[in-house]
Amino acid sequence: MKQAMFWKSLKDKTVQCQLCPHFCTIKKEEKGKCNARKNENGKLISLVYGKPCSLAIDPIEKKPLYHFHSGEKAFSLATIGCNLFCKHCQNWQISKGDIEKIPHNLVSPEQIISIVKQSKCKIIAFTYTEPTIFYEYMLDIAKLAKQQSIKTVMITNGFINPDPLKKLFPYIDAFNIDIKSINEEFYKNICGATLKPVLETIKQVYKSKKHLELTNLIIPGYNDQESDIENLVSWVIKNLDKNIPLHFSAFYPCHQLKDISSTNPKKVLNALKIAKKLGMKNVYTGNI
Repeated sequence: MKQAMFWKSLKDKTVQCQLCPHFCTIKKEEKGKCNARKNENGKLISLVYGKPCSLAIDPIEKKPLYHFHSGEKAFSLATIGCNLFCKHCQNWQISKGDIEKIPHNLVSPEQIISIVKQSKCKIIAFTYTEPTIFYEYMLDIAKLAKQQSIKTVMITNGFINPDPLKKLFPYIDAFNIDIKSINEEFYKNICGATLKPVLETIKQVYKSKKHLELTNLIIPGYNDQESDIENLVSWVIKNLDKNIPLHFSAFYPCHQLKDISSTNPKKVLNALKIAKKLGMKNVYTGNI
């Protein structure tokens, strides 16, 4: 187990995690909301450091990243845990899993780099679950990758505090941020989180000049109205620029939204048309 970064001590060996906007207050021997950080006798430790539950090689386009080293393969990894509670999570078995129950490997950052080099992948992708919750593991891998001229990408929900985010900028080369909706109520009711920190993360990544792409999953009855798409695209144009790659993806029933029908491909294609009509230059569809 690895001592965590970004936390402070409180009274009676209670700690406050400061990694993400939940700011979890964690009593002795209890875990934070992400299920990946625990208060061990007054110190916050990472339960998932060096314990990936998923290792795979994917096309970089699957992340999706369409404007970052197209055609390359990305060595992808994840640990259990997530700091959101999305009812539509497609990887819920591991994002909501318990490190003591989910099968996992024991792989140090140095071993990850060795495996990546053997696989001849030029990119490492922190993905599948939320990389923020395995922050220390991701950071140590990314530092070593930098030394070996291996690119790194973070596929994230963007729910991270500014200081931890800034510390990643020297080591992470590209981000795909999942902007789940432009509606605060959606984040509250569907994700158990808030929208504003995600929007701030997107703006900070954009200002950092790191490669940035955005993804929006369209869920019938929740965020699929034309006004939802228009408001989201308008925010991107106003706060970023028209050249940011934007991916609209179709939803398929899973986790706690199994009673919702799949997204009609026409809805996704219409989102693309709306975005282009408003001026976006690089718009794509997925899962259709």
